Amino acid sequence: MKVLFMCTANSCRSILSEALFNHLAPTGFTAVSAGSFPKGQVLPRSLSTLQAAGIATTGLHSKGNEAFADSPPDIVITVCDKAAGETCPVYFGPALKTHWGLQDPSEITGSEAQINGAFNATLAIIETRCRAFFQLPFAQLDAAALQTELERIARL
Repeated sequence: MKVLFMCTANSCRSILSEALFNHLAPTGFTAVSAGSFPKGQVLPRSLSTLQAAGIATTGLHSKGNEAFADSPPDIVITVCDKAAGETCPVYFGPALKTHWGLQDPSEITGSEAQINGAFNATLAIIETRCRAFFQLPFAQLDAAALQTELERIARL
């Protein structure tokens, strides 16, 4: 199963999601990320946060729709935070779609400890959601039931 994590810049939240998902993924699951307006580079703090958590960062890069052009995803998860009034990109393929909103830790201002705390908190939310995702009984879920489960996970 292939999952696409989408956000606007593909430099922080979707990158964190792609890396953590792939770190935890059992055989047969893979993630890629993309942005509607890719920034062209991953935020250094995104990479350092992943590295500090023991998660590989090799190959992570900011990308657009070319990330999945040859291999469409089964599930698309947007991670922009609607509460902040941010517009999430839309994917028009046949994949199941859900929204797992995350505040953008790159917009946090304050001390190094506060900024690091925001990145670590975001990574913890992603981990909780990914672990819940991998516990789903996929063989027993039709598309509607899977959609319901994806929406439930968004509230974790």
